[in-house]
Amino acid sequence: MKRLVCAVLSIFLIFFSCIITEESSYALVDTVSTSAGASILYCANNGRVIYANRENAKMKMASTTKLLTTLLTLEFAEKNDKIVTFKQSMIEEGSSMYLKVGEKVHIDDLCIGMMLPSGNDAATAAAVTVAGSKEKFADLMNKRAKSIGMQSSHFVTPSGLDDDNHYTTAYDMALLMTECLKNKKFKEISGSVNKTVAFVSPNDKTVTYHNHNRLLSEYPYCISGKTGYTMAAGRCLVTAAEKNGITLVAVTLNDKNDWQDHKSLYDYGFSVLRSKHFKSTEITQTVVGGKENSVEINIPQNSFVLDEDDSKIKRKIMIEPFAYAPVKQGERAGMVLYYQKGKVIDKKSLVYKKSVGSEKTEGGFFSFLKSIFGN
Repeated sequence: MKRLVCAVLSIFLIFFSCIITEESSYALVDTVSTSAGASILYCANNGRVIYANRENAKMKMASTTKLLTTLLTLEFAEKNDKIVTFKQSMIEEGSSMYLKVGEKVHIDDLCIGMMLPSGNDAATAAAVTVAGSKEKFADLMNKRAKSIGMQSSHFVTPSGLDDDNHYTTAYDMALLMTECLKNKKFKEISGSVNKTVAFVSPNDKTVTYHNHNRLLSEYPYCISGKTGYTMAAGRCLVTAAEKNGITLVAVTLNDKNDWQDHKSLYDYGFSVLRSKHFKSTEITQTVVGGKENSVEINIPQNSFVLDEDDSKIKRKIMIEPFAYAPVKQGERAGMVLYYQKGKVIDKKSLVYKKSVGSEKTEGGFFSFLKSIFGN
């Protein structure tokens, strides 16, 4: 009996642990620089600044403003599939998607007009539709910017036309692009070289717009971006690129050599970073008193971005040696922990893949233990 009690106590104290350790190699580029008035290379995976120059300087950002206008418009469109009638008051100077008074389009098509041909008319039409006026929309922009963490920015116009109180920083724009990339519709629109808009009225009108972001064609890993230019702001560019699970955001403000600078920034970033990827796996847990003797538990995939100073990451899977029936699908089954330098850097709950019903058996739990340990 003493032997049986000790066995029971041991079972409740023991957890299975699976430690997986891998390390990737990387090549190092010596240095990088830009000709921008302010610039940054930012890792969207973990929020690290890889390179920066005057990243907190407040500067004009021209039409890269439309990143925020597009994000707000798409968030509005998710709940309001509104048809917009273009009005005389929505006409705006500068770049355009060439909407005519009286024409009608779906509101999310205005986002195509903003992100590809950089239409100021599309931005104003979106702002008035979403908030009632450009001024009220600016209030929404500033509120949303603060929620993202953009502490050094202030928005006045939805299009990015110059205003002394309309400014941002390279760092804030990196945060904005990172937030935008979380929106699937934004990624799809901004990552398209061409997009066609079918007008609601006239119903036989379609227009194909070309994306001003040259990097989509010139740099194989570019996934998104927005251009901007005014004489006061200079050339502004915010882009994103993805390679081997690493997502980087590059921002240059007032940069005469922006296309090449973004390529150089990405080449540098991808050379000094490496990704550590844990594949999705399954493990089996014994079920006591169930209609089935075992149940599968899914270990989800996970990825980390490391630089040359980072140590390897270990994964530790923790589950109990058995579960009592009934087991419910989606119910918590354990934890998976990720360690770096002995510290937990991430953790996720594990759940059962399916349900297992209970089945009454003579003798119950102690009969099960006897079958394992003997009398």
